[in-house]
Amino acid sequence: MFNVKKILFPVDFTMNMEKVLPYVKDTVNAFGAKLYVIHVIRSAEEFVGFEMGTAWYAALEKDLMDGAEKSMRRLVAEQLEDLSDVETQIATGDVVDEVLDYVKKQDIDLIIIGTHGRKGLEKVMFGSVAEGIIKEAPCPVLTINPYKAGK
Repeated sequence: MFNVKKILFPVDFTMNMEKVLPYVKDTVNAFGAKLYVIHVIRSAEEFVGFEMGTAWYAALEKDLMDGAEKSMRRLVAEQLEDLSDVETQIATGDVVDEVLDYVKKQDIDLIIIGTHGRKGLEKVMFGSVAEGIIKEAPCPVLTINPYKAGK
C-alpha cells in the first residue's frame, strides 16, 4: 500500500512553480498529507571559478535569505492558505543535497517537483535540480512539466 503522509515541494519562486502548485495541492488533499515546502539558496561555493569570485555572492547572501523568507511567507499566505498543515524551510547550499537531506530528516513519502525551472546556459552551469533529485531520492518523485501542465 502506497501510504503518503508527508509531501515535499521544492520551490524556486518562479512562474513555473505556480503552474505546478495545483497538482501539489490536489495531491496533498487526496492523501490528507502534510505539505513540506523547501527553498534552497545556492551557496557561494557554487560560484568558485566565476570571474567575479565568491565574495560578491557571499555579500548578497543575507539579502537573498531575507528575500526567500518573504517569498515563502507570501506563498503560504496567498497560495497555500487553504491547506491546514504546511511546514516551510529555507536552506543554503547545493540544492539537490539540501533537498535530499531534508527528505531524509523529515522522512518524506513523496516529492513533487517541476521539471523546468531553469533553461539554457543556467541549466548547463548548474545542472538539472529535478534530475539530481530523481536519481538520488529515497522516495518516489512526481515530476510535472510546467509547460504542459493543465493541457
